Amino acid sequence: MPPLLELADAVVMLGGLRILDGLTLTIRRGEHTAILGPNGAGKSTLIKLLTLEVYPLGHLGGPSPMRVFGQDRWDVFALRSKLGIVSADLHDRFVRGNANGVLTGLEVVVSGFFATHGTFAHQRVTDKMRRAAMAALDRIDAGRLADATLDTMSTGEARRVLIARALVHQPVALVLDEPTRGLDLVSRHAFMEQVRVLAQDGTTILLVTHHVDEIIPEIARVILLRRGRVASDGAKGDILTAPHLGHAFDASLQVSQSGGYYHVHMA
Repeated sequence: MPPLLELADAVVMLGGLRILDGLTLTIRRGEHTAILGPNGAGKSTLIKLLTLEVYPLGHLGGPSPMRVFGQDRWDVFALRSKLGIVSADLHDRFVRGNANGVLTGLEVVVSGFFATHGTFAHQRVTDKMRRAAMAALDRIDAGRLADATLDTMSTGEARRVLIARALVHQPVALVLDEPTRGLDLVSRHAFMEQVRVLAQDGTTILLVTHHVDEIIPEIARVILLRRGRVASDGAKGDILTAPHLGHAFDASLQVSQSGGYYHVHMA
């Protein structure tokens, strides 16, 4: 099977600045991976590459610097059936676009078939779609939220509904971009425990974060970004060390481990 993502000396320029600077890496299917780094390291831009929101610079007549699932050209809607996305930014867009609170959990999940923020009159929603949406909610133990409106849900509940929306196509991989931002301690733990279940069930997890303690035990590989480049890349135990993390975050740090999780403290 072709890798989830292949980058070969990829460069992304935004606003005249090099946000990603010669990035080369491969992420394979089934390889649960964390992309870790400080703010401004290029993490979100890397995800925008993966979701085709931005494109790397290429050389005329040369090979593409990026392939997703083995292809350098994709129809965005076709890609979304293989790649589910959950982010705090997506959550914010749903909340802003649903200020009157009329959107139910089931409608949010169904909207995943159309890549829209809710469903609209011109869209043909079938019973098959509704059944698939309900199955996605049940898969993450959120069936009770099907009839609840977004304005009555906690932030954690709404974030779980977005997981169901991402899963409605039964994607190969789930991309989580800063997924616990805005969640309290208990909701954050419950959310990541649900992610663990999905990882154990065979959905490839790609977690983008700047919180080391969000990296679930099922994630075996960590890629550290620093100033748009790969600072270090390898097995989790080899990368989540004080020297590697200290270099990436420009700080003196201490690292401890308990229960399969890593924790970082200022030295």
